Parts: sequence; C-alpha cells; structure tokens
Amino acid sequence: QVQLVESGGGLVQAGDSLRLSCAASGLTFSSFAMAWFRQAPEKEREFVAAVNRNGDRTRYADSVKGRFTISRANADSAVYLQMNSLKPEDTAVYYCAAVYDLRTLVFIASAAYDYWGQGTQVTVSS
Repeated sequence: QVQLVESGGGLVQAGDSLRLSCAASGLTFSSFAMAWFRQAPEKEREFVAAVNRNGDRTRYADSVKGRFTISRANADSAVYLQMNSLKPEDTAVYYCAAVYDLRTLVFIASAAYDYWGQGTQVTVSS
C-alpha cells in the first residue's frame, strides 16, 4: 500500500530555515506528481508547492514564492520542501500528497491528490 511519511518539522524562530522530507513507499514514485499542503489551527488546508513527476515543473503559493523550494529525488522516492526566511504565519501542519499522473502535469488542488501523509508540525516563533 502507498505510504507517505513526512519528517523534518520542528520549532524555529522567524527568519530560520527548515527542510521537510517526504519518504514514499508502495508506489512507482516517478509516476506520481507530488505536493506539499499545510493546515494551520482553525484554518482550511492550503496549497504550498507542487512538482510534476519529472521534477521539471513546479508551482508555488504566492505566500511562499521566493522563500520555499520543492524538489524531488526519484531515485530515493522522496520529495523535499526547503523553507527559508520562515515567518510565524508559516506555522502549520505540513502534509505531503501524491497523485498518479503520466502527463507531467502539476496539480495545485487538494482534491486532485489521492494519497496523503500524516503530517509534520512546523512552528515558527516571532
């Protein structure tokens, strides 16, 4: 069965950096588009960043553009989210998501994704 396991979250100060990782298993990773979403307390889940199956197309939410970078390593079945210049408003549970797609598209809607990880908490103090 498909499993997505996030790691790398933690408590940091504003301006710090974190790198989230998502390890995938039970799937042919290179056939899946991947994304990161986040959910803050009492807010809806929101799109953060996405990458196509080849890693050559990416999309970002406006709120993280220029600060966050999504990347993937198909050989390692992993996707990453490098987060720089973190702000208190970045505080949330971050989720990794996957969807089967051979067309090399990028998806930003949460409804497009079939598989989700359990999430990792990121807390940014001011």
